[in-house]
Amino acid sequence: MELWFTENHTDNVKFSIKINRQLVSKESRYQRIDVFDTYEFGRILTLDGFLMLTEKDEFIYHEMITHVPMAVNPDIKRVLVIGAGDGGTVRELVRYKTIEHIDMVEIDKEVVEVSQEYLPFTASGLSDSRVNIHYADGLKFVRSRENEYDLIIVDSTDPFGPGESLFTREFYGNCYKALTDNGILINQHESPYYNQDAKAMKNAHGRIKSSFPVAMVYQMHIPTYPSGHWLFGFASKGIQPVKDVDFDRWNSLLINTKYYNTDIHKGAFLLPNYVKKMLNE
Repeated sequence: MELWFTENHTDNVKFSIKINRQLVSKESRYQRIDVFDTYEFGRILTLDGFLMLTEKDEFIYHEMITHVPMAVNPDIKRVLVIGAGDGGTVRELVRYKTIEHIDMVEIDKEVVEVSQEYLPFTASGLSDSRVNIHYADGLKFVRSRENEYDLIIVDSTDPFGPGESLFTREFYGNCYKALTDNGILINQHESPYYNQDAKAMKNAHGRIKSSFPVAMVYQMHIPTYPSGHWLFGFASKGIQPVKDVDFDRWNSLLINTKYYNTDIHKGAFLLPNYVKKMLNE
């Protein structure tokens, strides 16, 4: 008998991956957590039936959410990561010796534990001595912070369930307060392609623009995400993500990446017209 994982991208579109075997399935306090071994994509993590990452293409997401802001400001020393229980974002951050402190705030401890056991390819950086894991609500955690972080990365699930509060105007305002003057906010920004995802993308962008003087969007191609066309948000109190970058300095670090490079960095902010139109609405 063949086993398939299927995710509904819309009411009319489904995406399926053939499964070799199921490695774990458990209900945490917040969500259902599943890890499958697949023929095409290696191990995959799903939460409440939604695909979070695959072993084959996770590097695209995690490199683009971290190396873009690190290239813009290589002097980043204190980082707050919200969500990211699989550890992939932290794995990329700990490659920078200049980073001194990373707070990772994940609401669901069991996601971290499952990732450490079954997804070592993403969770390897969580044991770094600079990483402090807080099992807490990201919205509540950031409320009490002021002028503390050079970079905040919001590596959240979609804007419902445990991740819903991380797409609110209150949350983005608190992130502004928690950042230093040269601080950067990066957030998972959904997709512009399908209507429901595009609506969430526009709502998030509008709320970020109400809090940050610089609010831009950049894109990448992630094969296993709905439509494959995915966005991140870049926000700051003034620093620009292309004009204010010393690409030679980042290249001198000799960080070996599979997707990110400084040409991709520049091109990622060049958006299709249909996306520009939605962002301006």
